[in-house]
Parts: sequence; structure tokens; C-alpha cells
Amino acid sequence: MADIAKLVEELSKLTVLEAAELATALEEAWGVSAAAAVAVAAPAAGGGEAAAEEKDEFDVILTGDGGKKIQVIKEVRAITGLGLTEAKGLVEGAPKPLKEAVNKAEAEEIKGKIEAAGGTVELK
Repeated sequence: MADIAKLVEELSKLTVLEAAELATALEEAWGVSAAAAVAVAAPAAGGGEAAAEEKDEFDVILTGDGGKKIQVIKEVRAITGLGLTEAKGLVEGAPKPLKEAVNKAEAEEIKGKIEAAGGTVELK
């Protein structure tokens, strides 16, 4: 049981994109689809009631620099508090998550700042 807890702890450290890559790799390795399991589990989880609830946490994903890399790097540094090297790596490695599990107002504010700097952002 301790091994499972340790595995869960390690997996919890993954970013959204890393978790998606892991899911894809496992699907390919095991020949299964996570989408099928989700489709079966969704009706049992409460049907239409869950869909009616408004999402209150968002992941802000930087999808590109729009050709204005320096301005976007400056804005990423201001938003995340990252150093120059880390912010540059994040911008150059887009799509990458900027912030995860933030409220709608903060997500919209971040999106506005990045877009004003010339970058592109997706909210998930």
C-alpha cells in the first residue's frame, strides 16, 4: 500500500501536459482508451447535474508568443515570478501551463495580460 501512496504522490507533481502525455503513453502501451472509461463513468457520476455546474477552476495554458517573444517572456515573468531563463524556456516550449487551478477572474486577467503582450492563451 505504501508503494501506491508514493506513486500517487509522484503523479500529483505532474503538470497537466505531462499527465496528458502519460495517459497517451499508457493507452498505447496497454491498448486501452481512457475516453471510453470516462464515457462509462460519467453517467454514473450524476448525469446532467455535473454538466450543469459551472467550472470554477481553470488552467491557463500559454499556446504561443505571437511573434513577440520578448514581451511575452516579460509578462510571463511578472505573472509567475519565474527567472528569465525559466520564463524563456516556458515561452519557447509552448504550449505549456502558466498557472493551474485558478479562479475564473484570475484566469481571464492572465489571459488579457498575455494577449496584450502579443501571446496566445487557452483556458481549460
